Amino acid sequence: MNPLDIIKKYYKEDSDLYCILISHSTDVTRKALKIAEKHPELNIDTQFVSEAGMLHDIGIFMTYAPSIKCFGDHPYLAHGYLGCEILQAEGLPRHALVCERHTGTGLLKSEIIEQGLPLPHRDMMPISIEEQVICYADCFYSKANLGKEKKAKKIKEKMVKHGDRNLTQFDEWHKMFG
Repeated sequence: MNPLDIIKKYYKEDSDLYCILISHSTDVTRKALKIAEKHPELNIDTQFVSEAGMLHDIGIFMTYAPSIKCFGDHPYLAHGYLGCEILQAEGLPRHALVCERHTGTGLLKSEIIEQGLPLPHRDMMPISIEEQVICYADCFYSKANLGKEKKAKKIKEKMVKHGDRNLTQFDEWHKMFG
């Protein structure tokens, strides 16, 4: 399966959004694959990571985030579950879970409800090692600053604002993958 073939079904190749998505997803995938190479003991499925890493943000076109050329109807936070729905329809249920579970360090149902987030009321936490490594790698890259890897210290400062669980999870991943 070539992830670019799927992306091209939903994005025009000559669009700014396509370029943003491909640049960001390539950076995330590259970092995730470097982690897999550095940690053979984790038995990370690198073929799956190379595919799912490129597809993890496929749902962004359905959201409204004009600064990154997204002009859809949904809040940006919804891109994960929207991407999940797209990839389920494409017959890629395992890849779909990466989409749904990659936001921040994942989201608990209780957090979604307590914070009134515009998301389905269910846990959206990365479970498999591949989901976790993609989620971790995604923390280092923003679609607003393409190609620039964030420092762990800056990520931690942002995580603190979203609660202790997020910071604790990031720290655990940083020890495991860093």
